[in-house]
Amino acid sequence: MSDIIEIRGLRKRFRDVVALDGIDLRVTAGEVVALLGPNGAGKTTLLDILLGLQRADDGVSRLLGGQARAAIDAGRVGTVLQEGEPLQSVTVGELLRMVQAIHPHPMAMADVIEHAQLGDLLDRRTEKLSGGETQRLRFGVALTGDPELLVLDEPTAAMDVGARRSFWAMIRKLSADGRTILFSTHYLEEADSVADRIVLLAAGKVVADGPTTEIRAMAKGHTIRFTLPDPSSEAELGLLPGVSGVELNGMAITLRSTDADATVRALLAQYSQARDLEVVAAPLSDVVFALTQEEVPA
Repeated sequence: MSDIIEIRGLRKRFRDVVALDGIDLRVTAGEVVALLGPNGAGKTTLLDILLGLQRADDGVSRLLGGQARAAIDAGRVGTVLQEGEPLQSVTVGELLRMVQAIHPHPMAMADVIEHAQLGDLLDRRTEKLSGGETQRLRFGVALTGDPELLVLDEPTAAMDVGARRSFWAMIRKLSADGRTILFSTHYLEEADSVADRIVLLAAGKVVADGPTTEIRAMAKGHTIRFTLPDPSSEAELGLLPGVSGVELNGMAITLRSTDADATVRALLAQYSQARDLEVVAAPLSDVVFALTQEEVPA
């Protein structure tokens, strides 16, 4: 498959701060890639350079086989960025029509409105929008050129839970149509449920890059949840093989284990009354924390 994004040896320094330290990244057509990492990891700087908003000190950055400006001007790239406000003193509908008019092959307005869920906001002036409504408008603007690639920097910031759920359902639909998606987010459950692939940054470096399932598998251990009608003490449960942590909440018990098979076998042998047993892999947040902490300077 062709490279939609090609980044090689990207470096960027702000005085004494190294923002990007030799980043390599390739994204092929149709991928949905989550860019994760703590504050200061370099995510926004990377996206800004990719979109031609900043200059790199060294390295190569290409979009759709060429320079960012050409791809963006052609409407092949749609963006939702953290900074910048929509044009003021116009309605949502007027702004969408203005942006649509500058694109050579725009998406049908009805589709933009449906995808971004803007039907109830078309007559609202942009300065009267809430934070979540402004994000929906930014997404609509990003779609007007009918882009092949969407670059989204914290796209669900300020959205409530329902709006976030609807937004990601639409991203899945757009991905199914063959579009490529690169997004950053602090909501790890979004990355876990939506992305095909996770790229994890820390201190300006890529510390992990692979399918979501592969990244999750880097977590050491599992969580075992169950209930006991007559709970044992934390000390007793901590003696089960593989157990590294115990949490008691009435009859509800949570164990952290480095060997889930051994823990479950011993648990059922010793506590036959245990019920509602659930074994899950360690959360993505554990992987992110462990890998990014390794790169944080002491």
